[in-house]
Formats: sequence, structure tokens, C-alpha cells
Amino acid sequence: MKPFLEKLQPQPGTSWAMLNRRLDDAIPFQWHHHPELELTLTLNSRGQRFIGDHIGSYDDGDLVLIGPNLPHSWSSTAKIDPGKPHIALVMWFRPEWARKMAEAFVELRAVSAMVERASTGLKFSRQHAERVRPIIEELFGQPADARLLSLMQVLNLLAQDAAAEPLASLRSVPVAGGSDRARIDRVLDHIHLNYASGLSLAELADIAALSPSGLHRLFRRHTQLSITDYIMRLKIGEACAMLSASSRPIAYIAEAVGYTSLANFNRQFLALKGMTPRRYRQSFQQPR
Repeated sequence: MKPFLEKLQPQPGTSWAMLNRRLDDAIPFQWHHHPELELTLTLNSRGQRFIGDHIGSYDDGDLVLIGPNLPHSWSSTAKIDPGKPHIALVMWFRPEWARKMAEAFVELRAVSAMVERASTGLKFSRQHAERVRPIIEELFGQPADARLLSLMQVLNLLAQDAAAEPLASLRSVPVAGGSDRARIDRVLDHIHLNYASGLSLAELADIAALSPSGLHRLFRRHTQLSITDYIMRLKIGEACAMLSASSRPIAYIAEAVGYTSLANFNRQFLALKGMTPRRYRQSFQQPR
């Protein structure tokens, strides 16, 4: 599960790239970035998404636009329907592609503005995601010319979403290339594979080939968080997915995500989510 600079190549005769990704086991954490914008619709899956310094939960129908060179990944915890695969419908296009369209067609100026807003990532409202979902699903079976028109329709509709939420902070910028990039990628990869089993700062510093203080500075510069806070958000994020998707006892969930103390789990959950684990679970049992 090596992090990487993803190099995308559109099919011959097309100006943008796409992928209908279907995974039976899980969507794995793969921390990566690329110069294209990425529009991703995730179906039949729930878990956590990581965009810059943002860590959040996602569920079926999650729709996100990610700015160029902004590091990101998804990591699933469960399927909605166990008999079907995790699905990610992904569309990639260059920023200049959208800008040129807006220059040529005044009707698409809102799309250009949305592209600028997406520099730190945008999560679209459920209403708009549901509106464009059938267009996106149909798009993947169309010929190239029809796909282009469908994508333009999707982007134009999403550009009208006044409730779209920014995800990462303005300070969340990619780490410079070279050794710093390799170090932070190795550390993040190890954290995401092992955060529930306990990690030490010395262990992570050894993976990064840095002193503990050097790793602390690098990690905070990249994520705007301490290592402890980052791991806490991972644990609470997975707990949220388990609380919303299962009836397992809260004590079982706390232990499953790496807490040895139920009181500590409850305290950190309340601090991060503004409600108790029990209240969080109840919010998914009430009609919305």
C-alpha cells in the first residue's frame, strides 16, 4: 500500500479521465496526490475520508471534489449491502480544462469559481449529490462525446450548491517533494495500518528516519495536527462508522478502535463530536 504521485492518462480521444472502481474486500488507505481535480462519488460503502488535514466520515452517496495536488485517500470500514462491492466513481480533469470551458462558455463561469473553491476540497450537500448521482452513474456507460456533455452538466449543477462544505484548512498544502514527502508518506501508511493496536513516537520516528522532535515538526507542518490528535481522530472516526452501522455495545467498539479505557473513549468522543457515543448512535436511528 505504497503512497504515490498518481499519473493519470485519459483514454485516446478524450480530454479527461475516469474510473469505475469496484472492490469486494475494502477501499484501502492509499495516500496520494495528482495535478488533476478529482470528483468522486462513493457508493455502497462507509468509512473515513482523508483530504489534506481533514479527517471525516463518509457514507453511501458521498460526493467530493478535490483540488489539484491535495493529498487524499479513502478507507472503508463496511459495506451498506454486504453482497455488493464498494464502488467509487471517479472523474479527473485539469484545472485549466475547466477554466478554458468557462472562458469559452459564459454559462459555465460558476464551474470555474467552484474549481477555485475546491483547492482545499468540497463536500457537496446530500440534495445535490442525489440530484447528480443518476447522471454520474449513466455517464460511465456513454460514448466519449455524450460523457463530456454529462460531465459538464454534473459540474454545472454542483456549482449551484451553496451548501457545499470546504474540507481541509487553507493551511493544508502538500509537503514539498523529496525526502520529506517519502518520510511523511511512510509514517501515515504505518499509522493507518496500525493505529488501533498502539503506536509509539519512537517507532514512528524510526520509520521516518528522524528524531522524535523532527518527526513532530514534520507531522504538524503537514497535517496541522499532533500525532496524538491525528490518531485520536482516526479512532473516533472509525468508532462513528461502527456506531452508525452496527448495534455492537459501545464498550466493544471502544476496544475495537484501540481504547483500553471506556471512560477515556467517551471523553474524547464528546470532545471531538460534541455528543456522547450513545447520542451519536441515536441520531442515526431517528428520521432525518
